[in-house]
Amino acid sequence: MNPSSDRIERKILLKASRSRVWRALSDAKEFGDWFGVDFKEKSFVAGKPVRGQITYPGYQHLVMEVLLEQVVPERLLSWRWHPAAIDQGVDYSQEPTTLVVFELEEGEGGLCLRVVESGFDGIPAARRATAFRMNASGWDEQMKNIEKHVAAP
Repeated sequence: MNPSSDRIERKILLKASRSRVWRALSDAKEFGDWFGVDFKEKSFVAGKPVRGQITYPGYQHLVMEVLLEQVVPERLLSWRWHPAAIDQGVDYSQEPTTLVVFELEEGEGGLCLRVVESGFDGIPAARRATAFRMNASGWDEQMKNIEKHVAAP
């Protein structure tokens, strides 16, 4: 396994309390507000799938589906999903998923949020590089989105 092609890792120091950041991650509606998906009236429960309409411009015709793996209050939230599953004519259900882990750690001057998405080496070769590239730039954007979200009054 080549770590540079199998995983994406991002870290950001957030100037917000642990409880504030945790709410932004674990409350499905609030998560959707900054992530760009309509998860109103949904909840994040380990072992349960969650589906919502994407609200991000250009992708509103798509539905995001994740399977929650772990929810450890104020510390860790993880899910599995099919990365870059944007072609409505493709059935991704038989493909392996990637694992996304959000982890909170104390940082100097704030709270460190670490996001790791792993498992890209299992994605079919025909779309692996595209999925990796799309999600790498997507996580860059999402780090900015959560930073703005938790800083808002």
